[in-house]
Amino acid sequence: MPTTDPSSWPAGAALAPEFCTEDARLSILAAHGPEAIDAAGDPELSEIAAFAAKLCDTPVAFVTLVLADAQQFVGRSGSDMAEPPRSASFCIHGLERAEPLVIPDASRDPEFADSPLVLGDPYIRFYASAPLISHEGAPLGTLCVIDPLPREQGLSDLQREGLQVLARAAMRRLGALRQQREAVEQITEHARTMREIANLVPAIIWSADRDGRFDYYNSRWQEATGLPQPENANAWISVVHPDDTESAVTAWTGSFAEGRPFESEFRLKQADGTWRWMMSRALPFHEAEGAVGRWYGTLTDIDDSHRRSENRDLLARELSHRIKNIFAVVAGLVSLRARRRPEAAAFADELNGAIRALGRAHDFVRPLEGVKGTNLIGLLTELMAPYADGTGRIALTGKDCAIGVRAATPLALTFHELATNAVKYGSLSVEGGSVAIEIDDAKDAALARITWRESGGPAAHLGEEGFGSRLIKSAIEGQLGGRIERRFASGGLEIDLEIPLASILS
Repeated sequence: MPTTDPSSWPAGAALAPEFCTEDARLSILAAHGPEAIDAAGDPELSEIAAFAAKLCDTPVAFVTLVLADAQQFVGRSGSDMAEPPRSASFCIHGLERAEPLVIPDASRDPEFADSPLVLGDPYIRFYASAPLISHEGAPLGTLCVIDPLPREQGLSDLQREGLQVLARAAMRRLGALRQQREAVEQITEHARTMREIANLVPAIIWSADRDGRFDYYNSRWQEATGLPQPENANAWISVVHPDDTESAVTAWTGSFAEGRPFESEFRLKQADGTWRWMMSRALPFHEAEGAVGRWYGTLTDIDDSHRRSENRDLLARELSHRIKNIFAVVAGLVSLRARRRPEAAAFADELNGAIRALGRAHDFVRPLEGVKGTNLIGLLTELMAPYADGTGRIALTGKDCAIGVRAATPLALTFHELATNAVKYGSLSVEGGSVAIEIDDAKDAALARITWRESGGPAAHLGEEGFGSRLIKSAIEGQLGGRIERRFASGGLEIDLEIPLASILS
C-alpha cells in the first residue's frame, strides 16, 4: 500500500531513474549529511536495526549508507565490525531494486561466494535487505539483517513486509536528520546574511545576554572607536564623555534593573580621539515567563543633527534677546515722545502696557534662560500678574492646555486688552470687583473654551465698537480662527471664546 507521507517515497514504487546515476544519488546522499552522524551510529536508527534483527531472527542488523568508495553503518545491532570497503559491500546490490534483496546462502551464491565477508569474519551466509529510498526516489543504502547460518526458506511474508516498513521508518529518521541539517544551514546562512546586513548599517548594533554580557557588536563599533568588542557595560562606559557618564550610567542601570527600554544621548570617543554625539537605545527581549532573556540595542551617530540643533538654539536665543531689546526700544521711544506731548500721556501708558504684555508673553514661550512653560494657564497667570493684588480679585481655573509660539501673541493682546478695559471701566475699576477666567476643553476635544466673567463692577453696556474690540476680534477670529461672543451683564462684561486647539498649539 503506498504511503500517504509526502516526505517518503511510495512503498513498492520503482526508483526514480534520474536519481539512480551515481552522481545524482551521491548528491542526494550528501544532503542528508552522513558525515555528521556519530561513528557509533544514530540511537534511533540502531533501535530500528535491533528490531529488524529481532523480527527476522538474526544476530546482526545494520542501517547502511553506501558512499562513493565505502559504506557507513549509521545504525547497528549485534556487531561492532568495521565498515567494509564498497567493493566488498553486499548492500550495493540492494541499491539496484525497490524490493527486498534476499540471499539464503551467500557461500553457494556465485555472485557472493568469493566475498571476503563470506570467506572471513563475519562469515555471512544469510543476508536480506530492504532499500533506503529518499523522497526523491534516490537509493541511499539499505536496512539489512545478517546471519552466519544459511536460511533456505529466506524471509516469511511478514518478515519481508516488516523489513520494508522498518526501512521506511529508518528513511524517515534520515529525512528528519536531513531537515534538521538543512534548517541549521538555513539558520546559519540567515545569521551570516544578517551579520553582513548589520555591518552595512551606519549605526552600531549590539546584543547582550540576560546578565548584560555583550555577545555581539557589528563592525561599526570597532570602526568608530578603534576598540575590540566590549564584554560588559563598564567597557563601553569607559569611552563615554566624562560629562555625560553619570546620566548614561543612571539611565542604563535603571533600565537594566527594571527590564524596560533604555534611551540616552551622550558623546562617544572616536578612534581619532574626537567626540561625537550618539543616540543609544536598547530593548529588552522578554521570555515566555516574563523574565528578560536578552537585550538588543543600537548606537546612532546624531552628532551633525545635534550640532545643528545647538546652532538653532543659539540663533533662537539671539533672536529672542534682540526681540526683547526691540520691545524695550519701542517702549522707550513711546515714553520719550510722550514727555514732549503731555496730552498723549494716557495713550502712551496704554501702548506701553500692551508692549509689556507682549514682552511677558514672549518671555513665557521663548525664555532667554531656562523654560518658563508652554501652557495656557501659565501664560494667563503671567499676563494677569500686574492686575492681581493678592486679594483674589482675579481667579484662574479650569482645564489647562498647551500653547504654541505663534498663538502667544494674539492671546497676549486679547487678555491684555480685556484686563486694561476692566481696570479702566469694568470690575477692576472699583473696590470689590473681580474677574474669573475659566478654561474648558473637556466637551469637545477639538476646541478650547475660555470664559471671561467680570462681577462686582459697574453695569456693562453696548457702545460703539472701538479699537480694543476690533483688536480682540482680529486676534481671536482672524489669527486663531476662533469665535467670540460678548454679553453685557449687570455685574460687568462676560465673554465666551472658542478657539481650535490646533490654533492654540501652533
